[in-house]
Amino acid sequence: MDDNRIWAFEDSLWKATPEHYAESLDEQYLCVIPNPPFVAMGAQAVDVLSATPRWDSVEFSETHVARPQEGLIVIAYRAKAKRGDEVYDARCSSTYRWLSHENWRVVQHQQTPVMAD
Repeated sequence: MDDNRIWAFEDSLWKATPEHYAESLDEQYLCVIPNPPFVAMGAQAVDVLSATPRWDSVEFSETHVARPQEGLIVIAYRAKAKRGDEVYDARCSSTYRWLSHENWRVVQHQQTPVMAD
Protein backbone atom coordinates (compact mmCIF):
# COMPACT_ATOMS: atom_id res chain seq x y z
CA MET A 1 0.00 0.00 0.00
CA ASP A 2 1.52 3.34 -0.98
CA ASP A 3 1.60 6.32 1.38
CA ASN A 4 -1.29 8.19 -0.30
CA ARG A 5 -3.53 5.16 0.05
CA ILE A 6 -2.50 4.72 3.69
CA TRP A 7 -3.54 8.27 4.60
CA ALA A 8 -6.78 8.06 2.59
CA PHE A 9 -7.63 4.83 4.39
CA GLU A 10 -6.80 6.30 7.81
CA ASP A 11 -8.92 9.35 6.98
CA SER A 12 -11.84 7.08 6.08
CA LEU A 13 -11.66 5.46 9.51
CA TRP A 14 -12.11 8.79 11.29
CA LYS A 15 -15.35 9.28 9.32
CA ALA A 16 -16.41 5.64 9.16
CA THR A 17 -19.81 4.04 9.28
CA PRO A 18 -20.30 0.90 11.40
CA GLU A 19 -20.16 -1.13 8.18
CA HIS A 20 -16.80 0.37 7.22
CA TYR A 21 -15.40 -0.50 10.65
CA ALA A 22 -16.64 -4.08 10.33
CA GLU A 23 -14.93 -4.38 6.92
CA SER A 24 -11.69 -2.62 7.91
CA LEU A 25 -10.87 -3.87 11.40
CA ASP A 26 -9.20 -7.23 11.93
CA GLU A 27 -10.89 -9.86 14.11
CA GLN A 28 -7.99 -9.43 16.56
CA TYR A 29 -8.10 -5.61 16.37
CA LEU A 30 -6.91 -3.93 19.56
CA CYS A 31 -7.43 -0.25 20.38
CA VAL A 32 -6.54 2.17 23.14
CA ILE A 33 -8.86 5.17 23.14
CA PRO A 34 -9.38 8.10 25.53
CA ASN A 35 -12.95 7.10 26.49
CA PRO A 36 -14.42 4.05 28.26
CA PRO A 37 -13.75 1.21 27.92
CA PHE A 38 -10.27 2.67 27.10
CA VAL A 39 -8.99 -0.68 25.80
CA ALA A 40 -11.12 -2.80 23.48
CA MET A 41 -10.54 -5.77 21.22
CA GLY A 42 -12.27 -7.49 18.32
CA ALA A 43 -16.06 -7.28 18.13
CA GLN A 44 -16.25 -5.14 21.28
CA ALA A 45 -13.97 -2.56 19.64
CA VAL A 46 -16.13 -2.49 16.51
CA ASP A 47 -19.20 -1.92 18.70
CA VAL A 48 -17.52 0.84 20.72
CA LEU A 49 -16.24 2.65 17.64
CA SER A 50 -19.54 2.24 15.79
CA ALA A 51 -21.34 4.00 18.66
CA THR A 52 -18.98 7.00 18.45
CA PRO A 53 -20.22 10.04 16.45
CA ARG A 54 -18.37 10.48 13.14
CA TRP A 55 -15.93 13.32 12.64
CA ASP A 56 -16.72 15.80 9.86
CA SER A 57 -13.08 16.33 8.94
CA VAL A 58 -9.59 15.36 10.05
CA GLU A 59 -6.15 16.74 9.25
CA PHE A 60 -2.96 14.74 9.72
CA SER A 61 0.46 16.17 10.55
CA GLU A 62 3.72 14.83 12.00
CA THR A 63 3.14 11.75 9.82
CA HIS A 64 5.43 8.74 9.89
CA VAL A 65 5.18 5.44 8.02
CA ALA A 66 7.21 2.32 8.83
CA ARG A 67 7.24 -0.97 6.99
CA PRO A 68 9.10 -3.28 9.40
CA GLN A 69 8.39 -6.37 7.30
CA GLU A 70 6.44 -7.32 4.22
CA GLY A 71 2.72 -7.22 4.90
CA LEU A 72 2.95 -4.95 7.93
CA ILE A 73 2.60 -1.15 8.03
CA VAL A 74 2.85 0.99 11.16
CA ILE A 75 1.91 4.66 11.10
CA ALA A 76 2.12 7.44 13.67
CA TYR A 77 0.69 10.92 13.35
CA ARG A 78 -1.06 13.88 14.90
CA ALA A 79 -4.77 14.21 14.11
CA LYS A 80 -6.89 17.33 14.42
CA ALA A 81 -10.51 16.29 13.93
CA LYS A 82 -13.58 18.50 13.82
CA ARG A 83 -17.28 17.86 14.33
CA GLY A 84 -19.32 21.06 14.25
CA ASP A 85 -17.65 23.36 16.80
CA GLU A 86 -15.90 20.46 18.58
CA VAL A 87 -12.17 20.02 17.93
CA TYR A 88 -10.16 16.95 18.96
CA ASP A 89 -6.36 16.91 18.89
CA ALA A 90 -4.47 13.64 19.43
CA ARG A 91 -1.31 11.77 18.63
CA CYS A 92 -2.13 8.38 17.19
CA SER A 93 -0.74 5.18 15.81
CA SER A 94 -2.23 2.42 13.69
CA THR A 95 -0.93 -0.90 12.43
CA TYR A 96 -2.16 -2.57 9.24
CA ARG A 97 -1.60 -6.12 8.11
CA TRP A 98 -1.88 -7.41 4.58
CA LEU A 99 -4.35 -10.24 3.91
CA SER A 100 -4.39 -10.42 0.11
CA HIS A 101 -4.12 -8.22 -2.97
CA GLU A 102 -5.54 -4.77 -2.07
CA ASN A 103 -6.93 -6.22 1.18
CA TRP A 104 -5.51 -4.65 4.35
CA ARG A 105 -6.97 -4.73 7.87
CA VAL A 106 -6.27 -2.56 10.87
CA VAL A 107 -4.93 -4.64 13.77
CA GLN A 108 -4.09 -1.83 16.21
CA HIS A 109 -4.99 1.80 16.86
CA GLN A 110 -4.06 4.09 19.74
CA GLN A 111 -4.97 7.70 20.57
CA THR A 112 -3.36 10.02 23.09
CA PRO A 113 -5.16 13.38 23.39
CA VAL A 114 -2.91 16.42 23.18
CA MET A 115 -3.37 18.45 26.34
CA ALA A 116 -1.29 21.50 25.35
CA ASP A 117 1.86 22.10 23.36
